[in-house]
Amino acid sequence: MAAEARSGKMAVGARRSRRPADRLPRLLRQMAPARLLRRLAPAVPAALVALAVVAVPAGAGLITPEHGGSPNADSIDTLYKLILAVAVAVFLAVEGALIWAVVKFRKRKGAVAAQIHGNTRLEVGWTVGAAAILIFLVVFTFIQLPKIKDPAPTGANGLQFASDALYASTDQPPPPGGKALRIKVDGQQYIWRFQYPGSQNVFAYEEMVVPADTTVVLDITADDVAHSWWVPKLGGKMDAIPGYTNHTWFKARPGVYSGQCAELCGRNHANMLATVRALPAAQYQQWFRNQAAAIKQAEAEQAKQRQTYEANAG
Repeated sequence: MAAEARSGKMAVGARRSRRPADRLPRLLRQMAPARLLRRLAPAVPAALVALAVVAVPAGAGLITPEHGGSPNADSIDTLYKLILAVAVAVFLAVEGALIWAVVKFRKRKGAVAAQIHGNTRLEVGWTVGAAAILIFLVVFTFIQLPKIKDPAPTGANGLQFASDALYASTDQPPPPGGKALRIKVDGQQYIWRFQYPGSQNVFAYEEMVVPADTTVVLDITADDVAHSWWVPKLGGKMDAIPGYTNHTWFKARPGVYSGQCAELCGRNHANMLATVRALPAAQYQQWFRNQAAAIKQAEAEQAKQRQTYEANAG
């Protein structure tokens, strides 16, 4: 009877040992770094392939800045890609060293950790390496900055008679030869207004029409609240601030480029879109003449209606 009782207790104990809580230490051992890495190893090639597929649209602005419309936008994209490549290389090197150290020097039963208090060569090496990377990025950045800040010369197919010596910022030279088309960009809740130079008082809303291959300098301001002018393929953002005038430039290739206000400016901020349409110089001149004639006719009609209203009111 005693033997049967003991065997019954052992059977109950065995059943209890198979409870989920008793299996927890075994699961934790299975999740040790080395075993976990061995289990994840087959998934690494598939993850790299998926990453390569996702990276394909990067040129379209998913990861890197949009470009292709103006030389300054191309220079911004080049600078961004170089810094991104260096950052990815540093990240892979650091994470690779970390994973290698975790696997190679993982805890082993009965092992005693080596007492290492420093490695002079290693410390000097990574200090010099970091300084070299920083110097390289600084030098390359200063090489690219003039291409981003300084207006490029108007091309052979641009608007050759465009004049006005302008500045794209307070500390840079005017466009080469002083040739540029100056357009005032005025941000208003919730629309962009474009004022063209000259005595014909030509202006437009929402869509800016410019001659292709021509240096266009923008004087950017706002009437009410802070806005931000941004057409990604034509360059970086520029704030539109009431009471101040900021400047930027582009030299657009033929095409249509879309953008919008990049500063939260009110409840209809999302509707404050902008479009730049770059036409060959001859087509731009025709558009300018048509726009001037349409505005002149509209002003004449307005004056006529005002006279009629005042006559009837009197």
